[in-house]
Amino acid sequence: MKRAAPRWTWPLARIGLLLLRAFSWLPLTVQAACGRGVGAVLYRVARSRRRIALRNVALCLPELTPRERRALVCEHFGWLARSLLERGLLWYAPASRLRRLIHVEGDVGLAERSERPVMWLVPHFLGLDVAGQATQLFQSRPVCSIYQAQRHPVIDAAMRQARTRFGNAEIFPRSERALPLVRAIKRGSAFFNLPDMDFGRREAVFVPFFGVPAATLVAPSKMARSLGMVVQPVVVEMLAGGGGYVVRFLPPWTDWPSDDAVDDARRMNAWIETEVRRLPAQYLWVHKRFKTRPPGEPSLYR
Repeated sequence: MKRAAPRWTWPLARIGLLLLRAFSWLPLTVQAACGRGVGAVLYRVARSRRRIALRNVALCLPELTPRERRALVCEHFGWLARSLLERGLLWYAPASRLRRLIHVEGDVGLAERSERPVMWLVPHFLGLDVAGQATQLFQSRPVCSIYQAQRHPVIDAAMRQARTRFGNAEIFPRSERALPLVRAIKRGSAFFNLPDMDFGRREAVFVPFFGVPAATLVAPSKMARSLGMVVQPVVVEMLAGGGGYVVRFLPPWTDWPSDDAVDDARRMNAWIETEVRRLPAQYLWVHKRFKTRPPGEPSLYR
């Protein structure tokens, strides 16, 4: 278990959150420009994350030249910084402002009408939190999700409050057992599921992601099958400048889950690959997606 942040940092965290709230009142065009500037700095100073992103891009998009990879990762850091700075907008701005900035495409109301529970399958693009707010602002079905508990208790409390502030959502720490989540789904909540991170070998199989064996969760397939869920993929895109965001609620999958959870994991990764190729700079490249290796294989990040 990770140690909590020392108490002397708590006032600093509160000051940071106040600044984030104040920053959220700026026009989105100004926030976007600041994000691009901060991203350019991060690209130069965050060496470890830059190396991880470059390695991931080299593994997943080997057809790019080294110069093209660097350009892609540099652009990625601009979007990454934007996603961090614009978190204040998502956490504190009035619902009316968010409804103007978030453009929804597709069948956002599927969960409202469905007699079966719905799982939204949402890969880790940088506008992920936008999709979470969209599920609360543009449809009425209660929402539940899992989140990674933060080491800093002030930040953790702020995140929990922000992600449930519209009154129709609840989130559960990933470290807890799945039973509270399952109960929420059985009570009628739609499940906002993030399926594409490396959480180790537990409940995972090695299936290709851009041709590289990647530890991929089978829990989404197994849960959807056991609870008879409808699975609807969702993808979010951050728009340039002050254009806002687009959240695409895609048609539900009619052949997923199947009775083969491993094949479902393989097909899920193949779909995510398609979406990444459509929007490569906005995928979460700074995460060690290939950290867990099959037995006997060396690390890909040394």
